[in-house]
Amino acid sequence: MGQAVDSVALDHDGRARRRLLLRTAAGVELLLDLPEVAHLRDGDALVREDGAIIRVVASAEPLMEVTARDAAHLVRLAWHVGNRHLPAQISTDALLLRRDHVIGAMLEGLGATVRLIDAPFDPEGGAYDGVVTAPVHAHSHGHGRDHHHG
Repeated sequence: MGQAVDSVALDHDGRARRRLLLRTAAGVELLLDLPEVAHLRDGDALVREDGAIIRVVASAEPLMEVTARDAAHLVRLAWHVGNRHLPAQISTDALLLRRDHVIGAMLEGLGATVRLIDAPFDPEGGAYDGVVTAPVHAHSHGHGRDHHHG
């Protein structure tokens, strides 16, 4: 695949869509129109009908970084988060969650350290959510709306 000519920054919800009007970094409007919902990841590419490549950038969102005393404690914290059906990004040493003061207080009450951060959010996909989570190289449509001012 060639080099990207432009990029589009999207938060987590914007990267898990089927149809969405996008504005690229260069100010070009594109209509993303996929046959089904796909989860776009940071670094994925959208290929316009004219072959131009638009790079997907995961934008920062207000999150909570949750850390634990040890791995077993982190697993217990993850269980409590999952029991509440909250989207979570899981690593070996932390959980990333959307900011929620009630959930933050609950986790601190369970011994977690909660730090407020701004970072890209890419939570685990649900087992039954039906969203494609593999990297997608999608085609955008409606580039007839594209225009450049020169």
